[in-house]
Amino acid sequence: MDYFNAMASYQPPQQSHWSGRTSNEGLYLHEIVQCVALSRIKPLEQQFAILGYSCDEGVRLNKGRTGAKDGPKAIRLALGKMPNHLAIGQNLADVGTISYEKGRLEATQLQLATVVTELLNKGCLPILLGGGHDIAYGHYNGIKNHLLAKKEKPTIGIINFDAHFDLRSAVSGANSGTPFYQIAKGNEHFQYLCLGIRKDANDKTLFQTAQRWNVTYLMKSAFRLWNLDHIKAVISDFISKVNVVYVTIDLDGFSSAYAPGVSAASPMGFSPEVVIESLNIILKSKKLISLDIAEMNPKYDLDGQTAKLAASLVHHIIHAGKP
Repeated sequence: MDYFNAMASYQPPQQSHWSGRTSNEGLYLHEIVQCVALSRIKPLEQQFAILGYSCDEGVRLNKGRTGAKDGPKAIRLALGKMPNHLAIGQNLADVGTISYEKGRLEATQLQLATVVTELLNKGCLPILLGGGHDIAYGHYNGIKNHLLAKKEKPTIGIINFDAHFDLRSAVSGANSGTPFYQIAKGNEHFQYLCLGIRKDANDKTLFQTAQRWNVTYLMKSAFRLWNLDHIKAVISDFISKVNVVYVTIDLDGFSSAYAPGVSAASPMGFSPEVVIESLNIILKSKKLISLDIAEMNPKYDLDGQTAKLAASLVHHIIHAGKP
């Protein structure tokens, strides 16, 4: 039995999570996505690999609303219905889901890291669907381990679209509010840009922690389309100082007008348009190595609106150019 299929937390991809209008011409993503178990992924250029993270234990531990464990399926169902504009030679694969094992959050994050490393080793651009924002700790370590295995020590820049710093202390254990604290504590070169921070979502100690670790951030009041030139300058300057970029999008950073189905909803969040424009800057840099979308909570969604938002972000990314 191969290692990945033997992992208790690993669930192979399910074709039933991909459905929609049938064209018989590959006009929709559910018609062209390849459901491939991890052990059968072949090294391919221009391959996007969808990986789920079915876990909201970190959200529960952070006193948030649970339900995000069902986020990956909801996003897949929304994404499959969307049109396919991929170029010939580009591939979209669903490689399954890492699921939380009761009482083993850290072990689940470790297994997520192992899978991310394998996907990067195969030449994929991983797109992870959460699940709580504790996804970030496992995801980052997967990227780091991939680079170390190549005997490379490039600087990994983290760009987080979020209302929260997620820099809470992990002294009492990991949760969805601690991933970047954990990363900062474990890495000498911590490069972190957070876009959309709100004072009503972070206490003063979190701002102090961000200052101590030289975190770059834009408040939500400045993260708006009218300020796009400044946003572009901040992102471009940050990217110029790192070798690769890991992007994480926390859906609870969006206004609940766009994303009601999250673990910590607020009407005071940012808009999809400013995120899309920011992603374009990142994608043009050609430094994106991996990406995730966190905190999708179908339990509180309205008419699948948040799942559609998450799916639209993925749709934009895979159609923006070569991975």
